[in-house]
Amino acid sequence: MRSWPIPEVPVLAGDGVPLTLHDTADDRVLPVRVPEHGGAGEEVGIYVCGITPYDSTHLGHAATYVTFDLVIRQLLDNGHRVHYVQNITDVDDPLFERAERDGVDWRDLGTGQIDLFRSDMETLSVIPPRDYVGAIESVDEVIGLVSSLLEVGAAYRLDADEFPDIYVDHTFTKQFGYESRYDAETMATLFAERGGDPERPGKRHPLDALVWRAHRDGEPAWESPFGPGRPGWHVECSAIATNRLGPSFAIQGGGSDLRFPHHEFSAAHAEAAHDCDRMAGHYVHTGMIGLAGVKMSKSLGNLVFVSHLTAEGHDPAAIRLGLYESHYREDRDWSQDVLARAEDRLARWRAWATAAQSRPASEADQLVVEVRTALADDLDTHRVLDLVDAWCEQLAEGGDQPTEQLTESAGDSAGDRFRTLCSALLGVIL
Repeated sequence: MRSWPIPEVPVLAGDGVPLTLHDTADDRVLPVRVPEHGGAGEEVGIYVCGITPYDSTHLGHAATYVTFDLVIRQLLDNGHRVHYVQNITDVDDPLFERAERDGVDWRDLGTGQIDLFRSDMETLSVIPPRDYVGAIESVDEVIGLVSSLLEVGAAYRLDADEFPDIYVDHTFTKQFGYESRYDAETMATLFAERGGDPERPGKRHPLDALVWRAHRDGEPAWESPFGPGRPGWHVECSAIATNRLGPSFAIQGGGSDLRFPHHEFSAAHAEAAHDCDRMAGHYVHTGMIGLAGVKMSKSLGNLVFVSHLTAEGHDPAAIRLGLYESHYREDRDWSQDVLARAEDRLARWRAWATAAQSRPASEADQLVVEVRTALADDLDTHRVLDLVDAWCEQLAEGGDQPTEQLTESAGDSAGDRFRTLCSALLGVIL
């Protein structure tokens, strides 16, 4: 699947600060596991779950992908090569239901929304995945993974049922539950609420997840050794990720609503099929974006769309700054006040960047160090905004900045370095 253009990411002078992130499985901030040597194939593997393309990109989506864009920018700043993979769930029940409701072909609906998503990500200067893979493209990979799960005894088929669906026994991997850390009652509740079928007759356990759905009339289907059908949700991501990044990689990411069941089962499927202890070194989750205290969701219809904001003339850099007001792991509200503060901040930063053109680059050195340090500390963007505001105010007052010398090029200025800092590390174009 075609991705979107790569934005310019300038190289910032000086040394990056090693990145630490909160890991959901360990419930603490830990260093990201990266290759110690820069040999061939030694890349930081990142998999972030993509959209189900049945509606436009809203700020909840934007917050997630901007967060992992920050992760990638910090890793690049540390000199690492990054292999970023993202899927598109372009075969799924919500897509079929929306297409039927609107009287359109589900493939046309998906194509239109994927195009809009690409446009929104390009507008927000989000670094695209190297591999952008649709579920339709990955059916053969899913069939291969399901075959492996059957071979090792982790999966089973409901042969006595009218529809011989295939499920994975969630007890096959003894570490099941380590990623989300939820108790059995919470897992049961969330499984039922988020696409699970705990009451399906014939399953070994209510919590077992579907990996291959046998063909039903009116649904698309692909041929497989176990009969025509289509992939389950969790196994799609498991197959796409491990076929490109290997059985174990650095980061699996997404919104906090994917913590369970999606990420738990994606990991369990990979670990069962590949006989590994842990699919990802870090499981990283972003908080939900709300409007007037209520989580944005398609079902509630309380969405703020990126494309609408930009069509109204709001600068994409201001949207990013608005998302940076709160920590990425927090559930937080979006409002006109948030956007207004972000636009005011963007205007002030641009004015200060221009004013700093006559100042030596060394006057921005300490700011660069402090911003790198704040971002390396679990992406503390709120702290970054405070640091930049304070630096600009001090610069405007003519105060002296403590400096930690970086390599300066001829003609470099504090304004130039400030712009490079914002573009390289924050994706904010001044």
